[in-house]
Formats: sequence, structure tokens, C-alpha cells
Amino acid sequence: MRRRTLLAAAGLAAPFSLLASLDEALAITPDPTGSPVPFDSRLAAARSHYDAGQNSMLLKVLPGLLADAHAAVIDRTEMSFARLSATYSLAAQGLIKIGRYGQARLTADRATVYAELSGSPLVSAAAARELSIVLRHQDQPAAAQRHILAAVARVEATGLRNDAQASAYAQMLCTTAYTEARAGDRDQALAMIREATQAARDLPHEAPEGRLFPVTPAAVDLYAVSVNWALGDAGAALEAGRRLHASQFKTAERKGRMHTDLGRAWWQWGKPEQTAAELLAAARVSPSEVRDRPAIRSIVSELRSGHGNVVGVRQLVAAAGMTA
Repeated sequence: MRRRTLLAAAGLAAPFSLLASLDEALAITPDPTGSPVPFDSRLAAARSHYDAGQNSMLLKVLPGLLADAHAAVIDRTEMSFARLSATYSLAAQGLIKIGRYGQARLTADRATVYAELSGSPLVSAAAARELSIVLRHQDQPAAAQRHILAAVARVEATGLRNDAQASAYAQMLCTTAYTEARAGDRDQALAMIREATQAARDLPHEAPEGRLFPVTPAAVDLYAVSVNWALGDAGAALEAGRRLHASQFKTAERKGRMHTDLGRAWWQWGKPEQTAAELLAAARVSPSEVRDRPAIRSIVSELRSGHGNVVGVRQLVAAAGMTA
């Protein structure tokens, strides 16, 4: 009971029971669910929970998905290993979003192992991307850089003959740029985001349904905001995002992320009113972007304590589930 109380006090939006259930599934794989619904349809539905910012719904379905994906690899086909890796990658994404980095590291490690067994360079790239993000959050920038650079090389080796490979390459470059920026390598970070812009210039402005890396030119511009913010250049970050608008992004998660990234840039520049406006916009389109992400909750907390009279701050505090 005390652990439950402490978790609630920490502001964790994901219900303790769902986190505990996933923990148990990661320790001992559950029995198969026996669901008659095709696995790919269920995995797509789980992805849609992530895209909609429905983190609790994602956590709820993950144990069953992991159970069935594990049961399917008895045939040891490349496709079954790819599905299992993709399920673990999705679990890592969700856990990273809510700041559960220990569990995310475990799921990203497993995604990487099963991706290697699948033989797919794109599935391997997806797993490596999640692992590099976890490593970055765990203050291991050198390891994060090694993993993502190796993934870039593997994707580039495909020859980039189609849009799926080109979008994977652009995504890997974006992640690499942000990783380099967080490590303080300004020149490399800016070079990589410029290369990502070039790689994405011929991609469609709306990614096809089901694409593993749904990168668009606007998505790369949003990464440029993050890269410049991470380098401490708020002005360049806001300039990079000057032409961005929510209609360029298909999912609630990406729309919300656009607003939070711009909000972080405004906060870095010392502009609480603009910060509050962007974060409130994020909360309206995807509440979990403000409620569930530790870094954004921290900004909301600072706004509450130092700028409580700024327009929108009270509504923002309420949206984050904090006390006024």
C-alpha cells in the first residue's frame, strides 16, 4: 500500500495496477490469450493507442500482445521474430513516454535481440532507435551514439531504394541529430539534421498507413526544433518551428509533441506566457503529453511556482493533474 501511495505522490499518471501487470509479464511471459483477432490488427490497435496519447490503454494490452507474440515464435520464422521485436519496441516507446526508463531498457534490449533474429534492417533500426533513446535518458550518451550510428549504417546499406527505406533513413538521422545535440556535439548535430532534411525532401507529406517510420518533411522540421533546443539555442529552435502547424501531423501524439517542443523552446528563452500557451495547446490535443511526461510536468511545476498569475497557467496545472 505504501508503494502505491508513493507512486501516486510522484505524479505517475499510469495506474499502478497496469504497471505491475506489465512488470509481471516482463518477468514471466503470460499464457497466450487465445484471441481470435489477428495479431497484426491488435498490434496496429495498440499503436493507435500510443498515437492517440492513450498510455493507460497501451499498458493494458501489452501483456497479452507480448504473450501471443512469444507463443508465435515457436515457428521461428523471420516474420514472427519481427512481430515480437515490434511489440517490444512499442512497449519501449510507451514506457519512455511515461518516464519508466528501467522497464524501457529491458523492452528495448529484447526488441534488439529479436530484431536481429528477424533479419530485417528496418525492424533492427526501430529497435536500435528505442534503445538509443533509453540510453540517452539513462545518461549514457556515448553508448546511445554508437547504437544509433550503427543503425544508420545498416539502413543506408539497404540502398534506400524505396520510400520505406528512405523514411527509415531520415528517421535515423533525426534521432542521431538529437542524440548528438544532447551529447553536446553541435557541429555533428546540425550536420545530421541538415542531412535528414535532404533525405526527407521527397517523402510524402502524409505517411502511408502502417509505415514503420511515418516520417514527413514536417516531422524533420519538428526534430530541428528539438535539436536546436538541446543545443541551447532557443531562437534557432523557434525559427525552425516557425512554419509548423498542427494540421501537418496526423496523430494526437505528434500534434501534442509539436506544442511541447515549442513550449520548451519558449521556456528556454524565458517567455512564460508563450510557454504556457503552447503547453496548454498540447494538453488540449493530447493530455498525456503534459500529464505523463516528467520533463513537461517539471516545466508546469516551475510555471506554477514562479508564474502562477500568467494567463493559462492555472488551467495548465489542472490539465497536468497537479494541485494549484
